[in-house]
Amino acid sequence: MSYQVLARKYRPQSFEQLVGQEHVVQALANALTQGRLHHAYLFTGTRGVGKTTVSRILAKSLNCVGPDGTGGITAQPCGVCNACRDIDSGRFVDYVELDAASNRGVEEISQLLDQAVYKPVVGRFKVYMIDEVHMLSNTAFNAMLKTLEEPPDYLKFVLATTDPQKVPVTVLSRCLQFNLRPMAAADVQMHLGNVLGAESVPAEPGALRLLSRAARGSMRDALSLTDQAIAFGAGSLSEAGVRQMLGSVDRGHVVAIVDALSAASGEAVVVQADALRGAGLSAAGTLEDLATLFQQMALAQAAPAALDDADPETAEIKRLATQLPADEIQLMYSMALHGRAELHLAPDEYAGLLMVLLRMLAFRPAGTQPKPVKAAALVRPQAVAKAVVAVPLPKMAPPVPAPAPVAAAVVAAPVAQPVAPPVAAAKPPAPAPRAAEPAASSFSERLRPRPVEHAATEEDADFGDGPPPDDAPPPWMDADDAPAPTAAAREPEAPRRAVLRETPEGAQWAERIAALNLPGMTGELARQAQALAQRTEDGREVWTLRVERESLRQPALVAKLEAALDARLDIQAGVAEDSIALRTVARAEAQQRAAEDLAAQHPMTRTLLSQFPSARILPGSVQPLTPSP
Repeated sequence: MSYQVLARKYRPQSFEQLVGQEHVVQALANALTQGRLHHAYLFTGTRGVGKTTVSRILAKSLNCVGPDGTGGITAQPCGVCNACRDIDSGRFVDYVELDAASNRGVEEISQLLDQAVYKPVVGRFKVYMIDEVHMLSNTAFNAMLKTLEEPPDYLKFVLATTDPQKVPVTVLSRCLQFNLRPMAAADVQMHLGNVLGAESVPAEPGALRLLSRAARGSMRDALSLTDQAIAFGAGSLSEAGVRQMLGSVDRGHVVAIVDALSAASGEAVVVQADALRGAGLSAAGTLEDLATLFQQMALAQAAPAALDDADPETAEIKRLATQLPADEIQLMYSMALHGRAELHLAPDEYAGLLMVLLRMLAFRPAGTQPKPVKAAALVRPQAVAKAVVAVPLPKMAPPVPAPAPVAAAVVAAPVAQPVAPPVAAAKPPAPAPRAAEPAASSFSERLRPRPVEHAATEEDADFGDGPPPDDAPPPWMDADDAPAPTAAAREPEAPRRAVLRETPEGAQWAERIAALNLPGMTGELARQAQALAQRTEDGREVWTLRVERESLRQPALVAKLEAALDARLDIQAGVAEDSIALRTVARAEAQQRAAEDLAAQHPMTRTLLSQFPSARILPGSVQPLTPSP
């Protein structure tokens, strides 16, 4: 006798044997028990979740007569009567399965419907099962609409599809729809264990775990992969053999990558990427396993009880979850998913993988110091950095250059043990200097402008023998959290776009143009021009203008302005320092500064800034009042 594959040998024969579809089983079983039978059913779901199996069990339930031949419609078919055995073997004349992928025309559907007028030959009901029904043509759908809506009492339609979006709504409205869900990996693993136990095939739990994950929710795929793994392992399933068969990445590589990312070690990340290339492992599979690990790490942080303690990888997942904050895990998870979709755009998939890993590394908090990573096996020289006192400046302040005599240079290499900053014995209490900026604990803190560190001189490190100044922060508050004393320290003034040097000629030119209503580019030339001189020649007014833009110095445009002014224009090239446009900008900036100063000096604003050290006035949020006409 020829070998029968596991997917066919262990196909469920009753609703009780169906795995992972309890919501469908409960609805159908109750309907069969109570006799509330619909004339058309539609089963949707991905491949290998049991659509055809449910259809056959439903057909057996409708036509089962029991072992004694006197049974009726039941939710528990006996499996031994002629109807049950014939349906299982595909010989039941009143159960017809039609593959719509190869019989999608109106002729095939019309031929099937022509047989619907005849009553069942041996069974209680005729059951027409149309698989992949979304492949039918529009004319075929239209041909079956009337029969599908009002079939004879003895006829039941069972439709199955993997893409219900392509089924016309007129068909959907005539069917009772059930969505078969992809099966959980734990359910697939448990079922594989039962099947292999019945087959007396030894299997390691790690091998079953890999097969259940590779099936992606499809029980048929899981059983097919199990058949392949049994042949690959010569009758036994080992984790190493299944991993080699699937070409999946060893979990140790993925864990080493996460260790390198948490340690902010670029060299370790490159070493791990080179190791994957040397082993010939899939870059896409690496990112997939990396995303799975990040998902489990996030689950370990949010709900540790949801992890399976019996899984040997749980302890490793919990250890990794303590090394990264939750927001960084979410960010790296998103990068892994998007990076997998971008691999085909890279010139080389391993180069694309390395860039995704370096992208994750680039979004680590600024100031995170690299740490030694065991998995990377890197020999790094030990270097001792001299202590440098870092004096953080107020937030949003412009960078302050370091004083000329630099105290010491900071070595970028990691140190085995950080050197504590020296503490003077005879100094009064003052804010404790920090040797380096600590790593941000969350991704949102990384988005804040970071203080500029520079080597401090002796005058910066202490306040002398007297008491600290009035604006010094208290000892329990960090310097970068202290409120700024003035508005200028909170927000640097934006640089002016141009320098306005008002001249008498500019005022005369502004009055002259104000009397005219110049449209379009002619008005733009008048507003952008700087009046250098004004004179009269032969009884005609002559203006000497300086215009920067070459497009405004076109002869045709100058001629239009001369006609509007009834004057002659002498145009020179150069940057204008006094023009109508510059005067307009200067007035607007003056009004804006006045409004911001007024808001900053308001008693309520000063009270809020003093009560909330991190509060500040958002740039551009203060708008000057426009005088009403």
